[in-house]
Order: sequence, then structure tokens, then C-alpha cells
Amino acid sequence: MTSEPKAPSAPLPPVGLLPKLIFGSRWLQLPLYVGLIVAQAVYVLLFLKELWHLVLHSFDASEQQIMLVVLGLIDVVMISNLLIMVIVGGYETFVSRLNLSGHPDEPEWLGHVNASVLKIKLAMAIIGISSISLLRTFIEAGNLGTTRSNFTETGVMWQVLIHMTFIISAIGIAWVDRLSESGHRKEAEHG
Repeated sequence: MTSEPKAPSAPLPPVGLLPKLIFGSRWLQLPLYVGLIVAQAVYVLLFLKELWHLVLHSFDASEQQIMLVVLGLIDVVMISNLLIMVIVGGYETFVSRLNLSGHPDEPEWLGHVNASVLKIKLAMAIIGISSISLLRTFIEAGNLGTTRSNFTETGVMWQVLIHMTFIISAIGIAWVDRLSESGHRKEAEHG
């Protein structure tokens, strides 16, 4: 069995200055991602502060107060997860490859991330964050109409409407994405 030598690949055509400048401008996003890493560190500090308060006041607080603090901690974790998706997925999609293939800690979703997948993941994360916030509101809703309430009936209604808007938007994004994929598949089949 003889293997034939591979034909040398054609040299790449020279790239002009303007295309190099345009393509290189993606690196302007690097400070944005570094800034999000700093924001992530701030959320870690916030989480630790709230966790410390929870531990200190665990014997003085009611079950409802503890539940609200725990929901706040979950909210911080979900926002932090959203930051990670934007930092890692956005950098990989729009700036440069991270070359993590084969790394034991490579996120499962990173291998098939693109702008479309990132949009849907972000929409789902925002719905999750909104759900936690809404759950906290519903837990406190028993105090509506009293001085102990942080919410009004109108405020609760607006939170529900905004949450529903997030859900409808995510469904719309997923639907448009599906239509786009379907169109690309049909073009490939006919092309």
C-alpha cells in the first residue's frame, strides 16, 4: 500500500491592510472580557459576604428569611454562570480560539458554541435569573399591603409581565434560529 504524496497547498493570497485592520479589530473586545472577569470577582465577593451573613444570622432568622437569602445566593450563582458563558463563549466565538480541545475541564457546550447557540443559552440564563427573582417576590408576596412588604401589587404584576416577555423573547429567538437552520439545510440540499 503506497501513499501518494499530498499536493502542496496553494499559498494563501496576500491580505490587504484594510482587511487585516478589520479582522484585527476583534481584539478591541479583549478589555471588555477582562472587565467581565473583574465583575465576576465582584460577584464572588458578594456571594461570600451574603453567605457569611447567612451563617452569622442562621439562628436568629426565620425559615422564610433564610430561604430568601439562599435564593439570593442562587441568583448570584446564576448571574455568575451567565458571565462565564458570555466571557468564554463570546471570546471563543468573536475574538480567538481558546484551544481547550481535549482538556479535562473543557466545558461540554464550548465545542459547539456559535453566536446562535450563545444567544439561546443567554436567553435561557436570563429566564432562570428572572425566575429566581420572581420566586423571591412570590415568597414575600404574603406581606403585600403591609409595611413589611418591599413590593406593591403593581410591582409584582410588572415583574410577571417582564418575566413573560423574557420567555416570549427566548421562544422567538429559538424559533428564528430554527427557521434559519432549516433554510440553510434546504440550500445545502439543493445546492
